[in-house]
Amino acid sequence: MHTENKSQETKTVILADDDSAIRTVLTQALTRAGYEVRATGNAITMWRMVAEGEGDIVITDVVLPDENAFEVLPRIKKIRPNLPVIVMSAKNTIMTAITATERGAYEYLPKPFDLKEMLSVVEKGLEQASRGEKSAENKQGSGFDEDLPLVGRSPAMQDIYRIIARMTQTDLTVMITGESGTGKELVARALHDYSKRKKAPFVAINMAAIPRELIESELFGHEKGAFTGASSRYAGRFEQAQGGTLFLDEIGDMPMEAQTRLLRVLQEGEYTSVGGAKPRKTNVRVIAATHRDLRQLIKQGTFREDLYFRLNVVPLRLPPLRERPGDIGDLVSSFLRACEKNGLPAKTFSKRAIERLERHKWPGNVRELENLVHRLVAIHPDEEINLAAVEAEFAARNDMSGSPQNDQIHDLSDAVEKYLAHYFASYGDQKPPDGLYARIIQQVEIPLITAALAAENGNQIKAAQLLGINRNTLRTRIKDLQLTLVRKNKIT
Repeated sequence: MHTENKSQETKTVILADDDSAIRTVLTQALTRAGYEVRATGNAITMWRMVAEGEGDIVITDVVLPDENAFEVLPRIKKIRPNLPVIVMSAKNTIMTAITATERGAYEYLPKPFDLKEMLSVVEKGLEQASRGEKSAENKQGSGFDEDLPLVGRSPAMQDIYRIIARMTQTDLTVMITGESGTGKELVARALHDYSKRKKAPFVAINMAAIPRELIESELFGHEKGAFTGASSRYAGRFEQAQGGTLFLDEIGDMPMEAQTRLLRVLQEGEYTSVGGAKPRKTNVRVIAATHRDLRQLIKQGTFREDLYFRLNVVPLRLPPLRERPGDIGDLVSSFLRACEKNGLPAKTFSKRAIERLERHKWPGNVRELENLVHRLVAIHPDEEINLAAVEAEFAARNDMSGSPQNDQIHDLSDAVEKYLAHYFASYGDQKPPDGLYARIIQQVEIPLITAALAAENGNQIKAAQLLGINRNTLRTRIKDLQLTLVRKNKIT
């Protein structure tokens, strides 16, 4: 990838990290790629090298022993505005990504990072510098609330943080997709709160919550007498959001007539109110969101393809909570802090309780988790919310819904865990008899083979295919387990 560096003037990388292992690994990788590396473990040496005109690009950790890199960045951009600075951090929050962008970093990479990605970013940063482009404008932060549940250290969330950080510097239209409860409006607010429009209004409208016949009036406003009941002029959402951001939630539920008018606004930058005659100019950034598959709606003829491409300039998919269970601990901590601010007592969750939450499928995503945490904090008497409290809450929800939760229908591991807990408890202080593994496997194997045979009407060849085992193996197990004679006893 970097062989051209050897034939041209060698580029120099300034590397600052107080972790000697990271310095060693990065130095070796960058050197093999054809770069010269000047490494240091502190901010003052990094600053001296930059101030003396050394280096073609900088890679720095945020937390250095003598000074935070975010404090050095504005000084670097002041004296060398075209010098790309790559920021690394183990504190992988949205605030880190946002701050890195605001202070003028070329790119932010969370630790642990991929070496190939780092080398690619270095190469692109040097290409940008050679064209004389500035990395980013130096801005001061606004007041974004770190306690909002847009948190998590998973790779999926890190990608989202970086996209948000980049998009705050532009007016590009963003299409946010994701299941209900994943935090689409939070992302839209973050894009607004850190943009140049942050002092102007942020206006949200949910298409699914507005009667179809009123959507055009809600979006574009109406004049007095425009229709029956229009007793006065109404300023629509575009007018309310003038200079700021308009968030169109559940865009897939917008009627075709309104889609046509919205497309014209995006193309021409103007609209006409319902019953009005004079077009109005608009200066609004549009962010759209949906939990539906818009491409499928296009095939069905209920969503305009040209509008889709106008809205989907920057696609941003929010992962469901079940795809990032490792973030649940951070989310719970965030919700617990919010509970304290709202006057509820300080609580913690036990390790086993968090592990149980991580195994849940969360059909309601982050919103469902937030509601559960608030409820448990409010009703649980102890300072620590344990596994039993979480299980009791899930059981209560099952009783109210009249059916088991989705994860309890499909999660065999969870069912076995519960069964074994009761099994061991039944022996009290005594140890269960030896041979537990074989007994458990047999108890699972018997209903599994029986169900496969029933599904294939007793055809052993097809049942073996369904199970994914050899036909002779199935016949042997049927004989060994005496399936025609066996009675499904509990473990003894």
